Amino acid sequence: MITKVVFMGTPEFAVPSLEVVAALEEVEIITVVTQPDRPAGRGRAMRPSAVKVRAEMLGLPVWTPPNLKGEVAQARLRELAPHLFVVVAYGEILRRAVLEIPPLDAVNVHASLLPRHRGASPIAAALLAGDPVTGVTIMQMDEGMDTGPVLAMRGLPILAHDTLGTLSARLAELGAELLAETLPDWIENLIEPQPQQHDAATYTTLLRREAGRLDWTKSAQA
Repeated sequence: MITKVVFMGTPEFAVPSLEVVAALEEVEIITVVTQPDRPAGRGRAMRPSAVKVRAEMLGLPVWTPPNLKGEVAQARLRELAPHLFVVVAYGEILRRAVLEIPPLDAVNVHASLLPRHRGASPIAAALLAGDPVTGVTIMQMDEGMDTGPVLAMRGLPILAHDTLGTLSARLAELGAELLAETLPDWIENLIEPQPQQHDAATYTTLLRREAGRLDWTKSAQA
């Protein structure tokens, strides 16, 4: 039986995961959901998301709703009759009404070793905290902010020369690799989700311009 998947993702980080899911023999991506085109660059021209660009190259149908909060968007998702959602940096917290649509639930790729660095900027948070190791977590989504049970996890050392760009690229590849290994077992009901240690959780938020200011009283490494 082919598993019908709706893939949800937006930035470059999600592209490797889209590619590996599209390549799985037991899976059919019936729709790719991504954020709408946004103005970017000096000319503020409308620019599609990295996921939209790659999905169209792969010949996959793309849908760019402003959000998935309304009944119209949720009705369209139900009409697609997906078995599973795969979510990678989509850019919206999914509500219960959305998460309850697919019978195989929603699986998410998060760029940290949960429960550390829950939230919107886990890669930057790991760098700013001086963490020696970070990684990726595949989890079963719930209504919370990255609070769902863990399906798989894999660590990655943070190198001395790593920047947000280099670390994001390495974690994107690692997340795709782990997703490709995990998804078939999840579909076959071979994975027992493991609850997170919620009392050990840390959180991060969207970075603002102020985060780039240097504090000259700190060490050079900091």
